[in-house]
Amino acid sequence: MSQPILCKHLRTKSMFIPALAHELASKQEDPVNRSAHFWCNCTATETGPDDRPVAPHRCQLSRQCFEE
Repeated sequence: MSQPILCKHLRTKSMFIPALAHELASKQEDPVNRSAHFWCNCTATETGPDDRPVAPHRCQLSRQCFEE
């Protein structure tokens, strides 16, 4: 299974915990826990600049605010 392309603005708490960030980088399967809490670094909220909810499966290339 290929790694999902994540928007560079998508954030989750585990990205800021060194042990968990290392785990995310080393996993071969889906690197994102879909039950985790996510926010957009552009808006600092659970919605992106387009006023739509953020999550790994939602923040895809098709969104205008997406940046790789």
